[in-house]
Amino acid sequence: MLPSRALLPAVVFALTALQALASDTFIAAVYEHAVILPDPTEEPVSPDDALALMNQNMDVLERAIREAAQKGAHIIVTPEDGIYGWRFTRESIYPYLEDIPDPVVNWIPCTDPSRFGPAPVQERLSCMARNNSIYVVANIGDKKPCNSSDPKCPSDGRYQYNTDVVFDPQGKLVARYHKYNLFRSETQFNYPKEPEAVTFETPFGKFGIFTCFDILFYEPAVVLVSKMQVDTVLFPTAWMNVLPFLTAVEFHSAWAMGVGVNLLSANTHNTSMAMTGSGLFTPEGPAAYHYDSATEEGRLLLAELSTHPCLSPTYPPAISWSLYATSIKKFPGENDTFSGAVRKDVFTFSELRHKAGNYTVCQGDLCCHLVYQMSNKRKDEVYVLGAFDGLHGSLIKYHWQICTLLKCPSTNLSTCGQPVETAQTKFEMFSLSGTFGTSYVFPEVLYSGVQLAPREFEVLRDGRLKSKQRTSKPLVTATLFGRLYEKDLPHPLRT
Repeated sequence: MLPSRALLPAVVFALTALQALASDTFIAAVYEHAVILPDPTEEPVSPDDALALMNQNMDVLERAIREAAQKGAHIIVTPEDGIYGWRFTRESIYPYLEDIPDPVVNWIPCTDPSRFGPAPVQERLSCMARNNSIYVVANIGDKKPCNSSDPKCPSDGRYQYNTDVVFDPQGKLVARYHKYNLFRSETQFNYPKEPEAVTFETPFGKFGIFTCFDILFYEPAVVLVSKMQVDTVLFPTAWMNVLPFLTAVEFHSAWAMGVGVNLLSANTHNTSMAMTGSGLFTPEGPAAYHYDSATEEGRLLLAELSTHPCLSPTYPPAISWSLYATSIKKFPGENDTFSGAVRKDVFTFSELRHKAGNYTVCQGDLCCHLVYQMSNKRKDEVYVLGAFDGLHGSLIKYHWQICTLLKCPSTNLSTCGQPVETAQTKFEMFSLSGTFGTSYVFPEVLYSGVQLAPREFEVLRDGRLKSKQRTSKPLVTATLFGRLYEKDLPHPLRT
């Protein structure tokens, strides 16, 4: 006797779960979505108009989810702001919000849509997961009523949260995360009272989730890895690329390598706001990534990842990030330094005047060491070694330590630190290290055209970022990006 249509999703889910349990790997997907945006307005639209816009975006996401499932994906991540976009005030975003319950309620919106009041977005996302037998990760808005008995209750009587949701292959809500580190322009949302460390178990590992700006902070990003010991992090983001160290693919790949987990990063796509760059990143480097600043098209990425990367025979060993750098003395004869700004951060730079050499640059408690050899020393391209040790940010200040081998936009040294995407110089070798005061250091190598260098570099156990062979493409930057979380200033808006 054939199973009824109502039982088919459960049967497919059970088979999928058994298949995943029998394997040390799983197939993951992310979708970079060119979001259909609302017209800018300070006045709220009607709920019907809000839902109509969200359905347009969910039509696109549903096609991507269906395609991912057909290609064997067990889970798919979609971007931050991927369902309604941005350009909102606190009042104008309200029609787009739903009441999202705690997952302990054991709820499948697809089969019981009205249990917690109107929830058409959660219902549709739940059905996408259930009908395709796949975990679906999406970013929407949560609203929670409050009253005068709560001293922090906003004057309009509600909290509004930037929220990630996860539905399992049966359509059940299994995770809800409220973004803790809001970007300065997210005035439409409230800060959660406490940071949330949201995890859930799957047949293919333990997962954690956070959103965009969260990745730069100890809570929840590092907590999920160091204390909750997740295997994979789900990361909806709306990341605006900032050269030379903070393009999406560059930093997200480096973060996955630095903390030793899988990172499923789904970015929104909007070239006018420099938003692009998604990927499936592992402790060994990118399994798949996408960067496109030329078109307005979305992109689906899939890759097979290790279920428990820390058990993989290729899992990187523990690194003592300052071991090599603190063992050597300042190289003689290379003390000619100058200051240059990367955005508003003032770096100490030294020009690489020769085809090959040893250089040292220091700032604050950080000394950066470089050994290198260029394939050809071009007269029209200038490279520098740079060091930065200090607080970054205007409103929200957090502490960076950065060592970087960096191409300048021109031969004018005053341009060093300004954004540059292309280069023509290849390196026969480079070895970069620093006297970092933190164990949280993220290694980045970026080639011309904002391309990564998978498996072309390694980090030695003594903290050296080293090329394995001659660079296959011209080099834009090689960077060790350190975070001293304990030196961050208190968050001014949250406090």
